[in-house]
Amino acid sequence: MAGEPGGSVASPEDLQLVRALRAGDEVAFMMLVERYGPAMLRLARMYVPTRVIAEDVVQEAWLGVLKGLDGFQGRSSLRTWIFRILVNTAKTRGQRESRSIPFSSLWSPNPESEPAVDPERFRSAGDASPYGWLDRPTSWEGVPEDRLLSQETLDHIQASIDGLPPNQREVIRLRDVLGWSSEEVREALDISATNQRVLLHRARSKVRAALERYFQEEMTKA
Repeated sequence: MAGEPGGSVASPEDLQLVRALRAGDEVAFMMLVERYGPAMLRLARMYVPTRVIAEDVVQEAWLGVLKGLDGFQGRSSLRTWIFRILVNTAKTRGQRESRSIPFSSLWSPNPESEPAVDPERFRSAGDASPYGWLDRPTSWEGVPEDRLLSQETLDHIQASIDGLPPNQREVIRLRDVLGWSSEEVREALDISATNQRVLLHRARSKVRAALERYFQEEMTKA
């Protein structure tokens, strides 16, 4: 794939890796596979009906990466470029497999369809203080730091992320778990700035709500 999306440019490490790959360096290639393979498989799984097909998509994407190396000009990061190839490959395969969920609905959230925060937590329009907090978010100041950073808490966060809708799950995973920038996520997933922002906000709100319930239960036990 010769084309690249605009955005963050390739780093010196990216360019060095590309040179190594062009020279047939198998160690460099395996390093990339180990670095990005698991995330690529999770993302591919969003577009196709089975894990087996997702694995095929990832393999096909890597072939696309190798074939397209001469077209990589460094106008985006190598990571973004690789994931754009994956997404394009997964979309094509998903359409071929006649997946029932259309891509437009997967990545185009309706701002009116799903509030980020439960409306029941706000005062009604007829209240003396309309639309103010009725049930404010719980402060976690009383939770010990070692509890906040415990493995059990981290496992609860991961479970909360795993339970999100696929589009929200992948955006928050790329942004908050893997540390991608919003620009990288938009380019890799081929979504608009608005979609990325809405999906991330909803995902973070749901994870925070799940943690709020979890810590409330913990403080009740204490």
